[in-house]
Amino acid sequence: EKGIGTSIYYPLPLHLQKCFSYLGYKKGDFPVSEKIAESILALPIFPELTEKEVEYVCDNIKKFYKI
Repeated sequence: EKGIGTSIYYPLPLHLQKCFSYLGYKKGDFPVSEKIAESILALPIFPELTEKEVEYVCDNIKKFYKI
């Protein structure tokens, strides 16, 4: 809506990803990681990001949360 690129950081916490299944962890073993994986959001970060763009992202986050 505001033209800010976002993505899900980790759709699954590491202990539930297939590549780590050999460790034997199951859902519920790391509840904090699982909760964070459901709610964390990746914001734009790259070398070419200008200060003006950073301010735009921050201003819109503040507006969204009414800070």
